[in-house]
Amino acid sequence: MSLQSVRAFFAEKAPDLHVIELDTSTATVALAADAHGVEPGQIAKTLAFRMGERNLLIVARGDARIDNRKIKETFGSKAKMLDADTVLALTSHPVGGVCPFGLATPLPVYCDVSLRAFEEVVPAAGSIHSAVRIAPARMAELVEAEWVDVCQSLPVENREVAAP
Repeated sequence: MSLQSVRAFFAEKAPDLHVIELDTSTATVALAADAHGVEPGQIAKTLAFRMGERNLLIVARGDARIDNRKIKETFGSKAKMLDADTVLALTSHPVGGVCPFGLATPLPVYCDVSLRAFEEVVPAAGSIHSAVRIAPARMAELVEAEWVDVCQSLPVENREVAAP
C-alpha cells in the first residue's frame, strides 16, 4: 500500500513528478546513493521521532547526524526515535522506504536546512526500491514542512554547495 499511497499523493499534488523504481534495494543511504548515482548527502532520509506527546518526521541530508541539543532547543523536549512497527503503522512506509509523501496518518514534517545545500535531493518513495528526484524547496512545499536546523554541522570538506 505504501508505494501506492505515494503514487496517489504525486498524482494529486505533483503529477509532473515520477516515482523511480529499481531492482536493487535503496534501504540505506549508501545503497541509495550508489543506486541513484549521487553523493550520500543528496539522499533525503526521513526519520520518525516522538517528541513529548507528539510524533513527527524530520527529513535531512543522508550524511547528516541529528544533534540532540538542537532537537531539544527546537522542539522543547528530547527526541526518541520510533521503532519500525510504529513507523510502519503511522506512515504506511517500511523503514528504508520512509518518506514524507502519502502518509497513512497526518504527521508534522520538518526539513533540516542541511538539504538546502543541494538543488536536487532523492528521498525514498514508500518502499525500499523506490525514490523520487525533487528540489528540497519543492519537497518542503508539497508536504507543508517547516524548515529547522537540527543536524550537526558538517566539516567543510563534506559540504556540497548549490550554485547560486
